[in-house]
Amino acid sequence: MKFIHYIEKVSGIDIYGLASLLIFVLFFTVMLTWVFKTKKKTFTDISRIPLDN
Repeated sequence: MKFIHYIEKVSGIDIYGLASLLIFVLFFTVMLTWVFKTKKKTFTDISRIPLDN
């Protein structure tokens, strides 16, 4: 028997797929918003951290 047959027997399994998709989209939307709103100087400062010792 294939694995998909076991998955189909679990009740409410569809909510896990929707929840994971929602978390994925929400995370990347927040990250893209942060990237576009952050000033370039902040990224320059962050990128220099390992070299400032």
